[in-house]
Amino acid sequence: MTDPALAVSNLILRYAELMDLGDFAGVGALFEHAGITTDLSDEVRFGSALMQEQMETWTRRFPDNGTPHTKHVTTNLIIEVDPDGTTAKARSYYTVFQQTPDLPMQPIIAGRYHDEFAVIDDVWTFTKRHYINELFGNLSQHLLQAID
Repeated sequence: MTDPALAVSNLILRYAELMDLGDFAGVGALFEHAGITTDLSDEVRFGSALMQEQMETWTRRFPDNGTPHTKHVTTNLIIEVDPDGTTAKARSYYTVFQQTPDLPMQPIIAGRYHDEFAVIDDVWTFTKRHYINELFGNLSQHLLQAID
């Protein structure tokens, strides 16, 4: 089996890659077994379909290449693998940069992810993601809805 810390790290970084590619179905697939929460709402979304719907409802993709014109940068990764080797928790920081024809390249939002993972069917997977949104820049070109 893959090293747990490497598997968890790769899942976190794969999320960033898929977001920047505008592959919201791929993002959703990462969260097939996960509950998704945020500090901005009491709502809990669970599973692939609801995560994909969240991304499609909230995140603008541009017609020139179908991406959100972003770069999600994930740093300060702390991974704690439980002694049984089949569950883990991780904390990390994220910063999202964006550049569009109407927006010069700049950070648009930053915060933290608190994630949980488990081995399901011999594969590491997300079981929980909690978004903590802390710093807000110009989100006018990124979001399709306003943050309250």
